[in-house]
Amino acid sequence: MLRDISFEVPRGQTLGLVGRNGAGKSTLLSILCKTLTPTSGSVRVRGKVAALLELGAGFNPELTGRENIDLCAQIYGLSPEEVESRRGMIIEFADIGEYIDRPVKTYSSGMFTRLGFSVVANVDADILIVDEALAVGDAYFVQKCMRYLHRFRTDGGTLIFVSHDMGSVTALCDRVIWLKNGVIAMDDIPKAVAGAYLADLYRAEEKEADVGVAAISHEGGADGLDDDAVVDPRTDLVNGSSLRNDIEVFRFSQGHDFGAAGVVFEHAAFVDASGHKLGWLVGGEIVRLRLRLRTLKPVQSLIVGFVVKDKQGQPLFGDNTFLQYVDRPVSAAAGVSVRAFFEFRMPILPLGDYAVSLAVADGTQSDHAMHQWIHDALILSSRSTSISTGLVGIPMRRIECAIISAEAP
Repeated sequence: MLRDISFEVPRGQTLGLVGRNGAGKSTLLSILCKTLTPTSGSVRVRGKVAALLELGAGFNPELTGRENIDLCAQIYGLSPEEVESRRGMIIEFADIGEYIDRPVKTYSSGMFTRLGFSVVANVDADILIVDEALAVGDAYFVQKCMRYLHRFRTDGGTLIFVSHDMGSVTALCDRVIWLKNGVIAMDDIPKAVAGAYLADLYRAEEKEADVGVAAISHEGGADGLDDDAVVDPRTDLVNGSSLRNDIEVFRFSQGHDFGAAGVVFEHAAFVDASGHKLGWLVGGEIVRLRLRLRTLKPVQSLIVGFVVKDKQGQPLFGDNTFLQYVDRPVSAAAGVSVRAFFEFRMPILPLGDYAVSLAVADGTQSDHAMHQWIHDALILSSRSTSISTGLVGIPMRRIECAIISAEAP
């Protein structure tokens, strides 16, 4: 039950809504979508609203995906002519193949998400409401949706985004409202709300579990105080158990690209020191990203690069060849094969899916012509991890903690 809720969302703002289950988030969204009427107070919404509140909402399970596209698009106010002109774009965005002509009652949860998001992304909404819809679906589609949401924001759309994933909320939103027991507990910038909300969750979980705190003591003395040989005792445990950061690598995909296409990627893979293709990586170990390209036009100063992004589309790390070859640029005639590779220590990745984007250009870092940019060229899936916090972890060379004196300083 909501009580004394009052707020405004200006045009072009991305508002996050967070709160525990039962806090009132879904009720508030239903009121904003006018599927529920408040018992008191008023709601004013200016602009067309498109919402993805739950899987299959608005779909007739007996109709095919194609028929449901027509039905939902008309519900959102598109004319028959507009539906006809956009049907192809919706089907292409959903990318569910032959299932588009099968009844949606046969769809998986991921297919529901694909079709539902594809419809709302193509109805010219002024306000978009997304409630945990991206919690399901494969990594390729989640990356596609995040790119759409970023474009929607850039184009001046108003977004209301609900998620239990504070990483997504912090990365995407300009402002966050925290609902607690039906009231607004906090309304502030994402970083401030995230800190307070996670602290409240921690306190609640600690109280529910009645967790005891064990004290660790170390008696100081001459022995070991100046011992520089202390090493991370977790190394053997991490590398020899389920705590190891195992990362699955999916095959190279050339889809979702743009650019002048004067140079194109033919292949990309992670390999070991001997050049063998890897199907799995281990966080903390040395790996090589090997790339093969072909020039279709002459190039004067080739720049090849990559970036690894998390599921929210946040760039985590990457590099390109510009600085390495700024004094001796790589030029090539048309019809030449080019090999490039990057060797680095793989960071330790939290559980989840990640996308590797590849790019090739001609010019300098600040002034270049993009020949090809491939979104989601490789997908990485972290299946087990030792990281406890942060976007990525680094393999520690040494960790030390010891009481060096029993006396107060």
